[in-house]
Amino acid sequence: MSIRSLQYRTAFLRTSAGHYGKKLCKALLTLSVIAAGLATSTPPVSAQGEVKSTHGDWQMRCDTPPGATSEQCALIQNVTAEDRENVGLSVIVLKTADKQARILRVLAPLGVLLPSGLGLRVDDTDIGRAGFVRCLPNGCIAEVILEDALLAKLKAGGQATFIIFQTPEEGIGIPISLKGFSAGFDALP
Repeated sequence: MSIRSLQYRTAFLRTSAGHYGKKLCKALLTLSVIAAGLATSTPPVSAQGEVKSTHGDWQMRCDTPPGATSEQCALIQNVTAEDRENVGLSVIVLKTADKQARILRVLAPLGVLLPSGLGLRVDDTDIGRAGFVRCLPNGCIAEVILEDALLAKLKAGGQATFIIFQTPEEGIGIPISLKGFSAGFDALP
């Protein structure tokens, strides 16, 4: 299933936030703030979460959001484009607190062309594009429900390339190592 078809499922996640409860929303917001802080060169105001483990090129970071009774963990990798040091991404993978959904969230820098969305290739396979759902002061977020087919491709792949656009003609491919992704995802609580 392509990211394009998965982005419609993202709308379900956003509109059913009441179903997941306020704690989940706070946890997801906290992780978004953590990722936003990690994507910048200056340290964020809020805590970044504790690194619980490292799996290849991925870190599992955990934090307990205010008012939550349990810790929320995410698998995170931060990278910058090889030819543009000011263009970076934070890739976050997490399971919702109720274990009903898995989310792939990418924080891209401000200045991306929002209508073009975020492209994804795993190794030599074009997966599709995901729309941006919101922008924060530190960047814009694209997210999709991580379905079984996409999860399997990420676990079996060697490299994912996320493509952002600054103009309709200019796509910037940013490679993300998938080394350790499978073990890291399986270790997520």
